Amino acid sequence: MHLPEGFPVAPQLAKAVDSVPDAVGLSYEPKWDGFRAIAYVDGDDIELDSRGAKPLTRYFPELVAEFARQLSVSCVLDGEIVVRQGVAGGERLDWEALSQRIHPAESRIARLAAETPAAFVAFDLLYVDGRSLLAEPFESRRAALESLFASLEAPLHLTQVTRDAALARHWLDEFEGAGLDGVVAKPLALAYAPNKRVMYKTKHKRTADVVALGYRIHKSGSGVGSLLVGLYGADGELRNVGGVSAFSDARRQSLVAELEPLVARDDSGNAVTGETDRSRFSAGKDVSFVRLRPERVLEVRYDQMEGNRFRHTVQFERWRPDRDARSCSYEQLERPLAYDLADVLA
Repeated sequence: MHLPEGFPVAPQLAKAVDSVPDAVGLSYEPKWDGFRAIAYVDGDDIELDSRGAKPLTRYFPELVAEFARQLSVSCVLDGEIVVRQGVAGGERLDWEALSQRIHPAESRIARLAAETPAAFVAFDLLYVDGRSLLAEPFESRRAALESLFASLEAPLHLTQVTRDAALARHWLDEFEGAGLDGVVAKPLALAYAPNKRVMYKTKHKRTADVVALGYRIHKSGSGVGSLLVGLYGADGELRNVGGVSAFSDARRQSLVAELEPLVARDDSGNAVTGETDRSRFSAGKDVSFVRLRPERVLEVRYDQMEGNRFRHTVQFERWRPDRDARSCSYEQLERPLAYDLADVLA
């Protein structure tokens, strides 16, 4: 593809804030939970780049076809690739189905494109019909984006926006039921700033008490790289629900000694190890871990669940010596009220 001058670009980013900011000159929109993508459209020539500039084009042939069919002008769009799942009145985003779309086999890509077709939700316009909009304020870019999308249809969508902070706070709570994970605030007067954190994102923050199941050695070969944690299901089985990482160098080393009394050992006194399930994202990675006896409880911060696991890596809050490991069950988790994704996209 012949890219316009100044392109390709890295996407503009957001810094995390504890609450939805309330200030004059901000535009608010839902924070989508999918693959961030910059779409380059020029007739039948379409490219989809990820946040890390990795090509996504081959994995979403159905979106490529829709861009070519619906857009008659060349443009560069900033948005999110998502997968919608569920019946009418109960749709939500499906991260697991979306992640399955990244596959090396052409036959599987074609099958999944038909079985779990993706949608593209646009939230910024960077170039249109020979004109770069990078230097223009977001307010102007949004107006141009609305004009471009006036006649487009699913699976190409335009995200909702509001200038009402109270409504944005309402979205933060309500839209989670459709699988979204927060709210983004954008300064209306700001030019597009590739790879800079000039927007604000507010995500859900919750805590849970979980059981330490094991730990992985840090990639340096020394210290604890991450803790594996679990929760008890209704059947009494302890299930791996995710990992805790982001420890300092000193803390990684001290954790080895701290966890030593809990290391599970065989009859010969050797540490028992295991492996977590592999995925397309862990290909080639060491997934082994040192098993711990499930006795120690820790409190972690998390934003949301995906099925029976934490959606993202969670953060260590504190040890909970007052808690019995068997009391750490799924029942403690806060579940958002269901909300129809179609209403978010309306």
